[in-house]
Amino acid sequence: MPTIEPTTGPGLGHDSLRKAAPAPRLPRPDRFRLPRGLRAETGAATAEYAVATMAAVGFAGLLIVILRGDEVRGILTDLVRNALSVG
Repeated sequence: MPTIEPTTGPGLGHDSLRKAAPAPRLPRPDRFRLPRGLRAETGAATAEYAVATMAAVGFAGLLIVILRGDEVRGILTDLVRNALSVG
């Protein structure tokens, strides 16, 4: 079986790490821009989440006002008592 002897020289051994080819150029980010018609919608999803959150907060506030009324409280109390009563 032949023996393999270590070799040194340009491009071989640990020197090859220092003399490596330059890294490939990455594409510039501006090449991946959206078409002009779609650029106006940047941030649209965030705005939609904000509108939905505000609607949910408004609905929760309305429920709190309704449920604090004496008449609604009585109806809910009777409903729970009837549900928990046996026979």
